[in-house]
Amino acid sequence: MMRASLDREALIRAAAAAREFAYAPYSGYEVGAALWAASGRVYVGCNVENAVYPLSMCAERAAVFSAVSDGQREFDAVAVVTENGGAPCGSCRQVLREFGTGMVVLIADVEGNYREMTVGELLPDSFSVADLA
Repeated sequence: MMRASLDREALIRAAAAAREFAYAPYSGYEVGAALWAASGRVYVGCNVENAVYPLSMCAERAAVFSAVSDGQREFDAVAVVTENGGAPCGSCRQVLREFGTGMVVLIADVEGNYREMTVGELLPDSFSVADLA
C-alpha cells in the first residue's frame, strides 16, 4: 500500500528526464527509470551500455541500486520510459520483485502514454526469499 498519493505523471516525467542521460551507443535503445521510495524520495536511473554487453546496466536496476545505496528498502512505484513503451527485462523484474510484489509499475513511451500493473502482475509465480527456506 502506498504511503501517499502517487503522482503518476510526475514520476513518468522524472523517468523521461533520466532517459535523456542514457548511454546506449550499441542498441540505440534509451531507457529512463524513476523509483518512488516509501520515504517520498525519487531515485532515477538510465541504461548504460558497455562494449562487453553483459556489463551493461539497465535503468531500473540503476535506480534501485542508487536507492538502496542511500538506505532505502521500501518502494511504492517505478516508472520506466522508452521510445516505444517497452517493458522491463527479466533481470529488472526480478530485482524489483526483491522489494515486494505490490509495487506499482508504470511503463510509458516518450509521448507519455502508459500502462500500469504491479510487480506481481509483471512477474507472476516469482522466486523470492521464501523459496530459500
